[in-house]
Amino acid sequence: MEEKESGGQAAPEGKRLRIAVRTLAEYACRSGSIEYGFRSGATLSEGTRIHKEIQAAYGEGDERELFLRAELEHAGVEWTVEGRCDGLLQEEGGIAAVDEIKSTSGRLEDIPEDGWRVHWAQAMGYAYIYAVQQGRESMRVQLTYVQMESGAIRRLSRICTVDELHDSLLGLLNAYAPYARMMQQHREWRDSSLSGLDFPFGGFRPGQKKLSAAVYRTLEGRGGLFAKAPTGIGKTMSVLWPAVRSLGGENVARLFYLTARTTTRTAAEDALRRMEAGGLKLHAVTLTAKEKICPQPIVRCDKAECPFADGYFDRINGAVLDLLEQETLITRETVERYAMKHRVCPFEFSLDAAYAADVVIGDYNYIFDPKVSLKRFLAEQARRAVLLVDEAHNLPDRARSMYSASLEKAPFLALQRCFKGSAPALATAAKVVNAQFIALRKEMDAGGAGPAGLSAAGAGVFAAAEPPAELLAGARSFIAEAAAVLAAGVPAGTSPEDAQLLLDAYWAAKAFEAAGGWYDERFTAMVERSKGSSLKVTLQCLDPSQLLRQTGRQYGGRVFFSATLSPLPFYMDQLGAEEEDRSLTLPSPFDPAQLDAKILPLSTRYGDRAGTLQPLVRALLAAASDKGGNWLVFFPSYAYMNAAYLQLLTELGAGGGTGDDTDSGTNDATDGGKVSEPDSGMGGELTLTLTEGRELRLLLQRTEMSEEERDLFLSAYQPVHEDGEGSLVRMGFAVMGGIFSEGIDLAGDRLTGVAVIGVGLPQLGPERDLLAAYEQRQGRSGFDYAYVYPGISKVLQAGGRLIRSEQDRGTLLLIDDRYRQPRYRRLLPEEWLLAVDRDG
Repeated sequence: MEEKESGGQAAPEGKRLRIAVRTLAEYACRSGSIEYGFRSGATLSEGTRIHKEIQAAYGEGDERELFLRAELEHAGVEWTVEGRCDGLLQEEGGIAAVDEIKSTSGRLEDIPEDGWRVHWAQAMGYAYIYAVQQGRESMRVQLTYVQMESGAIRRLSRICTVDELHDSLLGLLNAYAPYARMMQQHREWRDSSLSGLDFPFGGFRPGQKKLSAAVYRTLEGRGGLFAKAPTGIGKTMSVLWPAVRSLGGENVARLFYLTARTTTRTAAEDALRRMEAGGLKLHAVTLTAKEKICPQPIVRCDKAECPFADGYFDRINGAVLDLLEQETLITRETVERYAMKHRVCPFEFSLDAAYAADVVIGDYNYIFDPKVSLKRFLAEQARRAVLLVDEAHNLPDRARSMYSASLEKAPFLALQRCFKGSAPALATAAKVVNAQFIALRKEMDAGGAGPAGLSAAGAGVFAAAEPPAELLAGARSFIAEAAAVLAAGVPAGTSPEDAQLLLDAYWAAKAFEAAGGWYDERFTAMVERSKGSSLKVTLQCLDPSQLLRQTGRQYGGRVFFSATLSPLPFYMDQLGAEEEDRSLTLPSPFDPAQLDAKILPLSTRYGDRAGTLQPLVRALLAAASDKGGNWLVFFPSYAYMNAAYLQLLTELGAGGGTGDDTDSGTNDATDGGKVSEPDSGMGGELTLTLTEGRELRLLLQRTEMSEEERDLFLSAYQPVHEDGEGSLVRMGFAVMGGIFSEGIDLAGDRLTGVAVIGVGLPQLGPERDLLAAYEQRQGRSGFDYAYVYPGISKVLQAGGRLIRSEQDRGTLLLIDDRYRQPRYRRLLPEEWLLAVDRDG
């Protein structure tokens, strides 16, 4: 069901509790189970369109989107109950009617004969407020259900006395009252704790106070801030502390702390934990992806297969109340513990708890991805929420992916065949889509001459300025037919595989249609061959800035921060900065003498790598022999990393071997017993003789590592001073932009040196080339925007692992001759350049 009001938490208004009618109804009336089934997932724009179409047929004296508010005291709580009813209709005989419009993807005949209880409760709440204000003794209450695909309408109505309406509203308030009293008590404690909340450390590091002040001013002014703050300054606390201090004020009711990685989420939790030790009392909830937190072996949200889905809505109110009464900092582990206690789905449980939280910690997609965003946090609540976007340099590429969508030919050919007899209209719609793919393939075979306007963009890839209109039209027709079949239930005899194929194709078509709706000059259409004769069409977002800007405008404040927003104007442009938004660049707080840095001018360009591999590896071994300690070496790709790994084995006389061998705990080296077996459970680790009396322990990042394996990799980096005479050197091979290049903190002498191989350029390909061409058309340097700037961000992140406190010392090797070119040199941090120039 698509609805327009926010369904989140109640908000304080002095000593009163301000709450939406819809929130009351949804809380008091929810019951039953989570069921695996089809839901169309109507967008806000689709729901708005349907509302406007119904409202357009209202009479001249009727009112639309009528705001209603009532103040009353009940169950020990002072309430302000409010909301907007879709329509207030004036009828013959002086009768007034409240009309509540509900859009649905399901069949109208599947709606209970008397409608849904929650919808009646919501409409009757509006009717009561209006009746009391106007002194009416009765009201007609109407529900208007609209089938989204067909536009069919079903109306239900009843006449209610004001006493009946009053009793209905009191029933909602009674159900909500325990939760309301808990929230009121919590807010009193929270606001009291905020008044005396000091910065949790003894003092500010250089730059911290300036950053905190800028964040506070930004949130007070409901604006935007883009902050480039160096690694080690304490960005997380510098941003969170002033934001938390802003809670409860006129502009800030909730904080969203958004990250791209689990490690940075943990940093936010740690910062809140430190503030809690200083007296802070608030509710913070960390959201974890469904696939990670689901306790079942297969993620299938259905009461028949999951005990945590069965009866979920019967138990969830008590579960949330228990959680919020007992806990403050609600991490993944806390959610899992209470989910087991109350036997509720931990993922949905975390979302329900988040609607009551002061701080929500989660991935970017919960706000920015239109396919998975927290739709219950709509505009009314968003205006008093602020976004704190950590490691914001990651967001542009993530956003391009969020706003892009692909459609493949193969599923539609399969659907055309498997539903030909059981659902002929669906099969025909799939056939039309398949035919459009065939037409595009013929145009590709003809070199691009055709109605789609294709032109070659790479091997097997064509591009067009406009989206393929006929394919989009076919996708829309398919969506309507697929929705009808899915809503009614797939035909008897349909295999589970075919049913899943249909559901997947439906969602792919919906995403494709949505991307078509956003499509403008900031997009391109790509057609490429995939899996033999099949095709894939992608509506590729090249520039997400406008869509990010539109999302950001819904919120009361926005802070984007990272150590690698460099160059800052590039990232402000990519992230959708408003003209009036502020920027802040802070210098490193550390003594330049803490860092040794050198440029090794080897070419690491793709065509030169084989020829420079041996001197590169020898340089790494020389640094390890000279400096000792613990090293991280970052490569631009897994292939390059693995080649260097094999070369290193050769240099040390350890023979061949592959990453797969070490992963399984074996190796091919037999030379003099120089290679020991990897430690138990630590795939990708070898110990070799480096020099007489000194061993080299080599660690290797794998393409897929569990969280336990990541922790084992990092735990191998023990403090150097614990190694006695320094007889052991650790060297980890990792990939730039990967899990070990951001958000990890190897403090003290756990990290001695970092080597960065190459300048981090993304892999050459049609998508990046199309992005470069787009930026060039905008009057900017296409190569810099598509390749250089994203690449240097990875370099800065990798190098930033080294110096993170006043006690750290270390060596940074930048291995590529391009670091001496002005194009790249000007993008390096000042402290790196000082060290390079000082050390020669």
